Amino acid sequence: MSTSDSELERASDADGADRDALIEELPPSSKLVYKVLEYEGSLTQEEIAAESRLCSRTVRYALGKLEGRGLVDSRVSLDDARQSKYWIDD
Repeated sequence: MSTSDSELERASDADGADRDALIEELPPSSKLVYKVLEYEGSLTQEEIAAESRLCSRTVRYALGKLEGRGLVDSRVSLDDARQSKYWIDD
């Protein structure tokens, strides 16, 4: 299940309507994770799991879907290099 170049291109050029269309196609867990990041800002996977009350495996799956579509970006946490911080890619 690889993401096509056209999907990545759409996500990088996504304005409100395109972004909404990409989000609409996602599973419910991915939509919830997206909303948590939208309201809370940059969070680790553990923090997302706590805020959303989803199990860590589901959060990991949701983040994979979101990153695959270019809606969420990540970087190694400066506080703890074992974790990554996730945020909505503007």
